[in-house]
Amino acid sequence: MTNQPTESSAASLEPVERFRDTARKVLKMEAEAILNLIPRLDESFDRAVELLAGCQGRVVTTGMGKSGIVCRKVAATLASSGTPSLFLHPAEAVHGDLGMMAPGDVVLALSNSGETAELVRLLEMVKRLGIPLISMVGNLESMLARNSDLVLDVGVDQEACPMGLVPTTSTTAALALGDALAMALSEKKGFRLEDFARLHPGGKLGKKLARVGELMHGGDQLPKVTVNAPMEEVVYEMSHKGLGMTSVVEQEDRLVGVISDGDLRRLLQRERGKALERTAGQCMTSDPVTIKQDTLATSALNLMEQRSITSLMVVDDVNRVIGVVHLHDLWGTEMF
Repeated sequence: MTNQPTESSAASLEPVERFRDTARKVLKMEAEAILNLIPRLDESFDRAVELLAGCQGRVVTTGMGKSGIVCRKVAATLASSGTPSLFLHPAEAVHGDLGMMAPGDVVLALSNSGETAELVRLLEMVKRLGIPLISMVGNLESMLARNSDLVLDVGVDQEACPMGLVPTTSTTAALALGDALAMALSEKKGFRLEDFARLHPGGKLGKKLARVGELMHGGDQLPKVTVNAPMEEVVYEMSHKGLGMTSVVEQEDRLVGVISDGDLRRLLQRERGKALERTAGQCMTSDPVTIKQDTLATSALNLMEQRSITSLMVVDDVNRVIGVVHLHDLWGTEMF
């Protein structure tokens, strides 16, 4: 006999659409909370950016609970966009971690109520050290707001939680304003792509932002012969350096050409033994494709593909050869 659902059990089954409705309401409320911050951007935000830009130490973010989690993310965003920053747990601060703060720092505190006991207790120590305090609060009349040098309003009308208890819209709004502050600050400080690459050497982002100078073969690894070098010396240099080519230079290492494995094979097929009687200048390919060492590795790869070549000579502003980047060097950058 097949068990049939009872009337009570069927009634308890909730349609999937109900969960989607809840999700839509949450997303709409959180989106509106962020949009409602825009009209509140005033001179306090501008002054906060100026204060943070002038910070001689680090930006110390602090907050309890969910606000603390947001502060950790804001600190990470600031650090990765050119502003030294760290997170200080307000409860741990009074048990030794206060030493993480020092004159020259700026404190960025987050609290929806502005009355969080641990933050209020931290206020006295921040003031004693003479450290500027920027607060992001939902209550402009709170203890934290009244004792801050600058106040940024991140208040929301209600939480997306059906009970109005779980921090949802309030933390989303605070996180968004923290991102806005970090991006405005990076623009103020003139943070560039080169700076981003320097701070992100690992992972896929770092690899894609690698520069030719970081990947090229230079110094003793650079295959190089003079324009008058005999072909016997050319063959030795190519074999010894193992890159399948060599640069050909004149006075002061100025680049005049390259000789590749392909060039050498074609020369031997055409002239056989007589090929070894020639000089590098007589066998080279003149005016080779070159690149600068500060060029992105992705651009080097694109240039190689366009020209159907496997290596690029790296030169300085006066065409002195300083390195060579090979297609094999780019494989490790995960650009393929």
